[in-house]
Amino acid sequence: MQTRELAIPGAWEFTPKQHGDDRGVFFEQYRYDVLQDVVGHPLDLKQTNTSVSARGVARGIHYALVPPSQAKYVSAPKGAFIDFVIDIRVGSPTFGQWDSVVIDDVDRRAVYLSEGLGHAIVALTEGATVNYLVTETFNPEREKGLSVLDGDIGLVFPDDIGEILLSPKDTSAPTLSEAESLGLLPTWDECQAFYQQLRTEN
Repeated sequence: MQTRELAIPGAWEFTPKQHGDDRGVFFEQYRYDVLQDVVGHPLDLKQTNTSVSARGVARGIHYALVPPSQAKYVSAPKGAFIDFVIDIRVGSPTFGQWDSVVIDDVDRRAVYLSEGLGHAIVALTEGATVNYLVTETFNPEREKGLSVLDGDIGLVFPDDIGEILLSPKDTSAPTLSEAESLGLLPTWDECQAFYQQLRTEN
């Protein structure tokens, strides 16, 4: 399995080696030891989520407050989507910046994003299926969102995707600057302290 750190500190891409023949294909979608080597601690799996989206659907930008927040390992059992990782940690050297990876059922990449990072997807195919391995169960009181259409963040969508389809919750989400002014964002320092705690505990 090949690994690559994204432009946002605390996020990595994982590309499995696929073994195919006339029967089909076999590959390792997740390896705890590979992830532990690059992240510095294992993924403490608490919940698995799946979403299925029509082409043009956007989900996000979602995040959870630190601690404990929620780290995610994201893959595509079916279809294709753009996976966006957004740095929303106040004080981070890449605050407000983002990186993206196309995740699909051809190259079968996955993305890991650490606690405190923002996450969004945009479905490129009908029935795009997203699988999330996450480190905490859903906690509605600590789950937050930002506008995926925030011009200051400036996520770039394919020209041919058409109208972006959002849930009412995501449509009404605040911008990055609004959330910062309300004190709703994690900070770089608290995230770094939490990452160090995870490395020490494991």
